[in-house]
Amino acid sequence: MSENIIEAQGLVKRYGDVEAVRGLSFAIRRGEIFGFLGPNGAGKTTTISMLSCLLEPTGGTATIAGYDVVKADQQVKRRIGLVPQELALYPTLSARDNLDFYGRIYGLRGRALRQRVDEVLEMVGLAGRASGAVETFSGGMKRRLNIAAGLLHRPEVLFLDEPTVGVDPQSRNAIFEHVERLNAAGMTILYTTHYMEEAERLCHRVAIIDQGRIIALDTPRKLITDLGGGIIHLGVANGMAEELLEQIQALPEVGAVTRLDGKVKVKTTQAQEALVSLLALFNSTDTDITALEVLEPNLETVFLHLTGKRLRD
Repeated sequence: MSENIIEAQGLVKRYGDVEAVRGLSFAIRRGEIFGFLGPNGAGKTTTISMLSCLLEPTGGTATIAGYDVVKADQQVKRRIGLVPQELALYPTLSARDNLDFYGRIYGLRGRALRQRVDEVLEMVGLAGRASGAVETFSGGMKRRLNIAAGLLHRPEVLFLDEPTVGVDPQSRNAIFEHVERLNAAGMTILYTTHYMEEAERLCHRVAIIDQGRIIALDTPRKLITDLGGGIIHLGVANGMAEELLEQIQALPEVGAVTRLDGKVKVKTTQAQEALVSLLALFNSTDTDITALEVLEPNLETVFLHLTGKRLRD
């Protein structure tokens, strides 16, 4: 049995002249929580739609548990659970009736269906609200019921597409705990988000996606460590003279200096120490600072460093 349960090679999706996904290649290991981290419109949902057989790739290949997502889509669908970003629930039906409906789509019937519905309601903490109409549920409860629907047929792989959008902090934490428990039980999870703190907490590895491309892929800790001590953005009234740039570059805590959108980006090995040295340098040269931003190392800083823009832009 292969270590990888999902393998994608050169995945492409075009809509006319628009290339939404541009040659993605990656592999997801069995039992892993793998994250797609990127802004809205980066290509995360389109990629999940191709992997879950909802969209046919324009180019490239992908397999799940060894089955091609185009040539063996029925085999793939039996092995995956999809929890879409948009709620796929009937608001006037009860939680149990919603799950009964989806269970029948998956081929469950009779006692086996009733037992599995009870199990997944218990999993997501909604056993006490099984008879309640979904339209009376909070946003977090609806999200948890959405997850329950994707678990009915005991999938090997669960796709969670932005599962915490629009929910309160308490509900978000409950969803995190459910994801962690599912993974501890052996389930492989592909988790898309534009919240870097979610990826840092949940994911064993993260692919940072921007404009349909993977621009970095590793563990959150390795991505952050590779960045170093953080980034400092500086601005001065009349721009920065070349001589001052050279002096900044010569500081021992500075790794690289580049101009960015009228400011200067300073990549550091130690952000706080570098800031002290920079302020001393500017004071000694009688240079006024018009803008100053210190970005401590985290996944959002990694994304900003790689793309030059905010994660949620």
